[in-house]
Amino acid sequence: MSSIDGRLIVDRWTAPAAGIKAETLRGHYDEIASRFESDGWIVGRKTMHELIEGEARTVKSSGGDLRSTYIANRKGRDVAVSIDPHGKLHYGRDNIADDHIIAVLGEEVSDNYLAELREDGVSYLFAGPDGSDLGGALKMLGEVFGLKILLLEGGGRINGAFLKEGLIDEISLLVYPAIDGLAGVPAIFDYAGLGDELPGTGQSLRHIGTETLEGGTVWLRYRVEKA
Repeated sequence: MSSIDGRLIVDRWTAPAAGIKAETLRGHYDEIASRFESDGWIVGRKTMHELIEGEARTVKSSGGDLRSTYIANRKGRDVAVSIDPHGKLHYGRDNIADDHIIAVLGEEVSDNYLAELREDGVSYLFAGPDGSDLGGALKMLGEVFGLKILLLEGGGRINGAFLKEGLIDEISLLVYPAIDGLAGVPAIFDYAGLGDELPGTGQSLRHIGTETLEGGTVWLRYRVEKA
């Protein structure tokens, strides 16, 4: 979901028109997400940090190979995949809104951090030495964890990284009837690259649907095709 100028920080958006409730407009997000019947969702470190309140702690390892993929008890739940290459997030539990947490890490994280994740009941996998192998991470999420459909839900940096790697199959965008207007505010896709890079190169969008929802939110859908 973004403002009509593609910005992501909800608190900066202009207020709804008279007679339209913000709760109605924002409620479309979860309702539309449920239509995809996904196995869960993916966010970057900054977005996940807004959802958790855990603290770092020292944990005594129970032994075993900490540096192999760890599959905790998912209990049949959907998943919340956290892209956290440097292991900066501390969960204190195994779920977000009852969705089981899977951390995608770089191999440089400490043994103590991995022991902490295991104690919390958090699953984890490694995406290469620095945690940037997103394609490898998705392959493992499919083959090892049995996941088929995941919703990439930002922020802009992680969305941009997935775009650059050609890992997005479809774009589902809710355009909220509001404006931010300030230059430099995080956008839907904010790939952290050089000025001459084109992260969307080799990809085209094919329109597959438009729907106007209550209150004026517009739902746009595009299939991403190799150009």
